[in-house]
Amino acid sequence: MLIEFTWHLKKQNYSPETIKTYTAILYILFKKNVNLFDPETVKEYLAKLNKSEAYKHTIIAAYTLFLRKQGLKWEPPKCDVTRKLPFIPTEKEIDDLIAGCGKKTSTFLQLLKETAIRCGEANRLEWTDIDFQRRIVTLNKPEKKSKPRIFNASSKLIAMLNMLPKTKMKVFPSMLAARRTSFSSSRKRLAKKLQNPRLLRISFHTFRHWKATLLYHQTKDIIYVKEFLGHRKIENTLLYIQLEKVLFNETSDEFTVRIAKNPEEIKELLEVGFEYVCEKDGLLYFRKRK
Repeated sequence: MLIEFTWHLKKQNYSPETIKTYTAILYILFKKNVNLFDPETVKEYLAKLNKSEAYKHTIIAAYTLFLRKQGLKWEPPKCDVTRKLPFIPTEKEIDDLIAGCGKKTSTFLQLLKETAIRCGEANRLEWTDIDFQRRIVTLNKPEKKSKPRIFNASSKLIAMLNMLPKTKMKVFPSMLAARRTSFSSSRKRLAKKLQNPRLLRISFHTFRHWKATLLYHQTKDIIYVKEFLGHRKIENTLLYIQLEKVLFNETSDEFTVRIAKNPEEIKELLEVGFEYVCEKDGLLYFRKRK
């Protein structure tokens, strides 16, 4: 029954991680002697379960798909999942992790840092998705119904990718679960070595949150951040406005003002973080928070 359910999810093009999670949940229910063909016993199990609402929500989603596969329906119990604010590390902490991991994992992390793609999306990348000459990474197999994206890669990332073996079609051929295990081991070792327990709070998805927050700080363009992340709905992106305001402490109304007269002066101001304000009498005004 579980094998048939797994195959059903695969035919419906669910991600390998989702298939693994949902199948594992149904197996747990089965081992707990929950009758999978009786929704009321599933509700009783959920009512007694001392787990987070997010975990219960995952069980409900998996069981709903299982019933649908059997041509059955149910009225799922109420489950309110409150979205928590993500942990945003410093760039130094991100770089410490990248530098301290092995060659393959550090390349994987550098890719997440620059592109903010999901770990599952990174694990699907193939060598044909990378244009080494023009330093471009193309994501044509996004997850969660996101939009396809294309990114410029740094020279550092291209050099790291060039160091990996190209014996298989995929850039990162290992299973994502194995990569997570390797990353967890390296993270624990580095947190102890650097005496920084904050590193233990960094997951693969943390890189996405960090990049999105930084991008909004640099551009103040939430639509650009939305497209960069591949979000279909702007509501999913608005979170980063709140995070950026607090993390970069932009509560002060004091600015340093500079005037540019020519393209070279404009370029210099933009490179050090000034933003354009207006033009008056042929002069361009820029400002930056103190």
